[in-house]
Amino acid sequence: MTEYPIYLVDDDAAVRRSVGFMLKTSGHKVETYVDGYEFLKELRSLEPGCVLLDIQMPKSDGLEVQAELRDRGVAFPIVVMTGHGDVDVAVRAMKAGAVDFIEKPFAKETMLEAVGEAFERLDRSDAKSRRRQEAEMLLNGLTPREREVLEGLAQGHPNKTIGYDLGISSRTVEIHRANLMKKLDVYNLSDLLRIAFAAGVGEEAGADIGTQPTDGPAT
Repeated sequence: MTEYPIYLVDDDAAVRRSVGFMLKTSGHKVETYVDGYEFLKELRSLEPGCVLLDIQMPKSDGLEVQAELRDRGVAFPIVVMTGHGDVDVAVRAMKAGAVDFIEKPFAKETMLEAVGEAFERLDRSDAKSRRRQEAEMLLNGLTPREREVLEGLAQGHPNKTIGYDLGISSRTVEIHRANLMKKLDVYNLSDLLRIAFAAGVGEEAGADIGTQPTDGPAT
C-alpha cells in the first residue's frame, strides 16, 4: 500500500497534538490545520492524501468542507472525527462519500484502520488513473476517423449504424476497425473495447449516434 500524507483538520489544539503525535510515531506524514477554512485555503498546493476531518468546527464545519471538496472535484478520501452525540451528522458525511467516521475518544488501532482504508481507496484511484493514462497514450496514434469509429463501437453500435452516422460505407468502417485492432495490438473486440473504456471513450453517447435503425446484426 502506498504511503500518502494525512491532513488533520480540527480546531482543538489538544486533538491536533495528540492525534498528530499518534500518526507521526506510526510513520505517517501529517499536516495539521486549525479549521476547514485554513485547509481549503491551502488545498490547491496539496498532493492527494487522507483528510481527518472534525465534524464540528467554526468557520467551516466538516460537512461544509466535504461539500466544498466535492464541488472542486477533489477526491481526497475523508475520515470524519465526531464527538459524542454527533453520530447523525457523521452518517450524513458517510452518505456524502466519507470513508469512515470515528468517535472521540478513539483508540490508536481504530484511527490507523480508518487511515489504512482511506489509503486503499487512494491506491485504487491511482491505479484507475494510471490505466486511463496508459490507454489514452495508446489512442494518441489513431486518426480522427479511427477515433470516431472507436467511439461508435464503444457505444455498442454495429458497423452499419456507425457508417450511416459518419457518412461512410460499412466496408470502410470494417477497414478502420481492422486498423484499430492492428494499431492497438489486440485480436478481438472485447480487448479493443477494454482499452477504449479505460480511456473514457464512449462515456457520453453522442446525440446523433444510433439515429438510423438497423435491420441486421452487428458486423
